[in-house]
Amino acid sequence: MSIQLTTLANGLRVASDHMDGVETASVGVWVGAGTRDERPEINGVSHLLEHMAFKGTRRRNAQAIAEEIEAVGGHLNAYTSREHTAFYAKVLKEDLPLAVDIIADIIQNSTLDGEELARERAVIIQEIHQSHDTPDDVIFDHFQETAFPNQPIGRPVMGSAELIRDMPRDALVDFMRGHYGASSMVLTAAGRVDHDKLVAVAEAAFGGLDAGPDHARPPASYAGGDYRERRDLEQVHALLGFEGVPYKDDDFYTVSVLSTLLGGGMSSRLFQEVREKRGLVYSIHTFLSFYSDTGLFGIYAGTGETEVEELIPLICEQVAKLRYDVNEEEVARARAQLKASLLMALESTSSRAEQLARQLMVFGRSLPISEIVAKVDAVEAASVCKAATRIFDSQPTFATLGPIEHIEEFGRITERLR
Repeated sequence: MSIQLTTLANGLRVASDHMDGVETASVGVWVGAGTRDERPEINGVSHLLEHMAFKGTRRRNAQAIAEEIEAVGGHLNAYTSREHTAFYAKVLKEDLPLAVDIIADIIQNSTLDGEELARERAVIIQEIHQSHDTPDDVIFDHFQETAFPNQPIGRPVMGSAELIRDMPRDALVDFMRGHYGASSMVLTAAGRVDHDKLVAVAEAAFGGLDAGPDHARPPASYAGGDYRERRDLEQVHALLGFEGVPYKDDDFYTVSVLSTLLGGGMSSRLFQEVREKRGLVYSIHTFLSFYSDTGLFGIYAGTGETEVEELIPLICEQVAKLRYDVNEEEVARARAQLKASLLMALESTSSRAEQLARQLMVFGRSLPISEIVAKVDAVEAASVCKAATRIFDSQPTFATLGPIEHIEEFGRITERLR
């Protein structure tokens, strides 16, 4: 990989990852602000701002934004997470300057028009309602809030319908002024990119942006606990989780191997024991959430009203065994899955641009692929057992939604995990 990094005078970091053999480029701006930076009364403002960025600037109305990027066959999108907000595009290589100009425009010059804001509030409220009607979606919000109660990291990215309905325009303006400074952003591009030209384009588009104030996030405090909601559904949706590790933790790659081994594919323990041997579920998998100062290790399963009585103890049994029963063969298989996923992502310009942005935001540098592969290869069975003990010794977080009458008490679940 040919990665270059330049920091502009205002603190904006501009990085490129040149790829021969492609005719496209992916480019985006990642802002170090998200749900974790919101006060309780403005929960959802980051996501609302992301939506409003596309609704018109001083130079372009909403239709013009869509038409200009699509006139060259490009794609423009954005997302909000708990620690970041991203605005990104994929275009043909010659249209990279246009993509940067549009992204810079929507980030810096959004008018936040009152009529557009009223419409977008209604759109997001519909999005929230849709999420609430999707049990295997909303259960993750309940899980997050149970793991991190009464703090920004535990609140939903979209906020609540009530908060969004009453969100004043001033809240968006103030949040953008406080968090959208150049020193809190990185601009990355991957594909057929000339770094010097990218820096010149970035300077023209963002050079006038202030560095912005520093802001400190409140530290996360994992608690865990039990959430249950009775609903008239065909399935029980269940999440069992534990405190994970942050990005910079020494066990980052070991925990990634642990997650893959337990529930990362069709050869994983959970898939084989729960689905293949017993037919208790259609869907079961592990997931990891990494943050700057904490993390989550979770297991999701969807099952029937009666099957859940057998399912939860079986999951607990598989989790508990990992403290002492891991073999080198399955560790090697999990390592291979992780490395293949990592290397396959290198074929995508958008994946490489996002990976570069994340590494700069978290580590302040790009991580050579050889360094990552070496750390994955260093994971052994003994270290997986040690990491499992560390993770599974934390207070569990359990969240369920659906016909839950056959699920045993939280205390009994906790006992099974020890």
